[in-house]
Amino acid sequence: MTDEVLGKLREAVLNMDEEGAEQTARELVGAGLDPVEGIKSMASAMTEMGEKFERGEAYVPELLLASDALKRAMPVLEAEINKRNVQREKLGTVVVGTVKGDVHEVGKDIVAMMLGVAGFDVIDLGADVSTSDFIAAAQSHEADVIAMSSLMSTTMAGQREVIAFLNELGLRDRYKVLVGGGPVKQAWADEIGADGYAQDAIEAVKSAKKLLAKN
Repeated sequence: MTDEVLGKLREAVLNMDEEGAEQTARELVGAGLDPVEGIKSMASAMTEMGEKFERGEAYVPELLLASDALKRAMPVLEAEINKRNVQREKLGTVVVGTVKGDVHEVGKDIVAMMLGVAGFDVIDLGADVSTSDFIAAAQSHEADVIAMSSLMSTTMAGQREVIAFLNELGLRDRYKVLVGGGPVKQAWADEIGADGYAQDAIEAVKSAKKLLAKN
């Protein structure tokens, strides 16, 4: 039953079926299944869509429509999480955004959502975020982690720039820096001196917990 419903929810997102996603989310809740598993299933679907986009098998409109399907189901699952009133230890504060020059938000939105479900306080700065805005937000919200997404290889340098600016300001040791996005790989994270790398939203949560030594 569980695998069947989760698979159905995943397929609804992949098929960009908003109504189907919402109905399946309600089916999941009605069956008493874990709403967090439903979110993970949809995140997996968005990761697959992102991979298709990288291979040229999907385009921006399809990514957006899949994201719309996910967003249609999310309130149903979030309401169930709140209803269950699961008490979670606050794991830390994460500032999340897509770097300057990059207007893509789909992957970043999933990461922000999954971090929030896991127990992090998430400050979502949106897309096309400047270096100074990342750092200002981290300071004002007393963040533990700065998480930066880049979906285009031409904007990846923005991740390097934030780290370089943190070094110039003498703030580098104050924050853990997590990077990800379609073209971003572990080698790039190592090259720019990031503390962590994540290829998808589920890995982003694991990496953020590891960076802050939260199990």
